[in-house]
Amino acid sequence: MKATWRWFGPSDPVSLDGARQAGAAGIVSSLHHIPDGEAWHDDAVRLHSDLIRAAGFTWDVVESIPVSNDIKVRGPLWHQHIDNYKASLAAVAAAGVKVVCYNFIPVIDWARTDLRYPLPSGLALRFDLTDFAACDLFILERGNAAAAYDAAMLEQAEQRFRAMSPERKAQLEATVLAPLPGGTIAYSRKGFMETFARYEGITEDDYRATLLDFLREVVPVAEEYGVRMGIHPDDPPINLFGLPRVAGTSEQLRRIVSGVKSPANGVTFCVGSLGVRAANDLPAMVHELGPDIHFAHLRNVKRESATIFHEAEHLGGSSDMTAVVFALRREELRRRAEGRHDSDIPFRPDHGHLMLDDVDKAGTRPGYSAIGRLKGLAELRGVIHGFDLAVRQGLSV
Repeated sequence: MKATWRWFGPSDPVSLDGARQAGAAGIVSSLHHIPDGEAWHDDAVRLHSDLIRAAGFTWDVVESIPVSNDIKVRGPLWHQHIDNYKASLAAVAAAGVKVVCYNFIPVIDWARTDLRYPLPSGLALRFDLTDFAACDLFILERGNAAAAYDAAMLEQAEQRFRAMSPERKAQLEATVLAPLPGGTIAYSRKGFMETFARYEGITEDDYRATLLDFLREVVPVAEEYGVRMGIHPDDPPINLFGLPRVAGTSEQLRRIVSGVKSPANGVTFCVGSLGVRAANDLPAMVHELGPDIHFAHLRNVKRESATIFHEAEHLGGSSDMTAVVFALRREELRRRAEGRHDSDIPFRPDHGHLMLDDVDKAGTRPGYSAIGRLKGLAELRGVIHGFDLAVRQGLSV
């Protein structure tokens, strides 16, 4: 497994030199200054690639080339944005990048209700469905929002909202509408409502069909250029705002991979996202989806209840990270025996805790501080080393 590090570009407070000191061997990055739907041109990609190469790294994964709302809802710019996506794939391939991670989550790319939840190990990201519902119902006041929740949740959300201070209400709204770290869209309340209206009424089958239409267009181009695309699971993998999410279970991921059969169509295996659902057997999912896993996000979550989770330490939480890593290493050995050129699966330590000197450091993105990820990467490299040592000694793992 190749240890990589997410780098947000020259403005990232964690430098490429810092990534090297943390133990990374490759870089995961994107062109965050280009708006969703626009084409990435060769010159811009080459400039970014040159920065990474000058620091002694390879650019292993693009995370991500964003999928625009016009693509997700087949809007008036669908054809133009599809063509731009194909051009972007060609540009990153010309720069030597072989893996593109993307998501197909409606409206907002991720959802959290607290970005600095205190734990003994530092400050963590957290999601509480009651807080989320309170925001949806009583702060955003989304029309027909009540239809998305059962009676018990409606009552709990109202009680939670009434107990909130004005400061907490403002903080919660900003957190729910916050863009994915590095994302290009930060919604105002008005902007969110306008975008949501474009999705309203879409069913799960409709949304999956649109995803597969997108893949039928772009996967042949990715295959032509030797690029492997990996869909990131929904984060979290539950329906929010009453909208369907289609990439959160083994069945859903299987339908995506089988819907457009190609070595260029696969999965980004995110332990944290998939681990939110207790029914997901993560090592079994690696075994099933293994040939189509092109990239891995290794982070862990602690399920506090059926509706609450927080980002845990990498080897803590509710998922058996060691079992997942061992399953990924077995998949790599299988690929090597098969003679696949992509036998090494790039991974990155995702969403470290904010801790020690990073707590007050300006510009740090939630989940992407230096020390928390350094700690996680060190632990994960230890697990990988333990697997390899056991294999060399002929032990069963």
